[in-house]
Amino acid sequence: MTTFRISEAASLLGVSPDTVRRWVDIGRLPAHRDEHGHRTVAGADLAAFARSQIEAESNSGSSARNRFRGIVTEVIRDAVMAQVEIAAGPYRVVSLMSRQAADELGLEVGVVAVAVIKSTNVVVEIADHTHLVSP
Repeated sequence: MTTFRISEAASLLGVSPDTVRRWVDIGRLPAHRDEHGHRTVAGADLAAFARSQIEAESNSGSSARNRFRGIVTEVIRDAVMAQVEIAAGPYRVVSLMSRQAADELGLEVGVVAVAVIKSTNVVVEIADHTHLVSP
């Protein structure tokens, strides 16, 4: 079974290692000690926890399930269109929209925004296996 160190779990959940340690300490996220005394989280437990977090936040009344909250880092406008870039954690999301829509939403650098993505074509890649910890 795949296991993750606290720092790896934190990276996957988009929080700090201290937050994951607090969740472990209060029993929200199960963890075990490895042979070196480091706390690890089983992949299945981490997946279940991540799913519960997603379900708690995704009650939006929308069929789109891919939501990335972030900060607007760039807005390029011309007469008709606007290109809006959002930094959502370590991810960069770029949207092309009408200038009118960008103006009506008040999209400017520094504004908090949510990129909502609905796609019928999603590419899935396997993460670098060298970072996984196995028992």
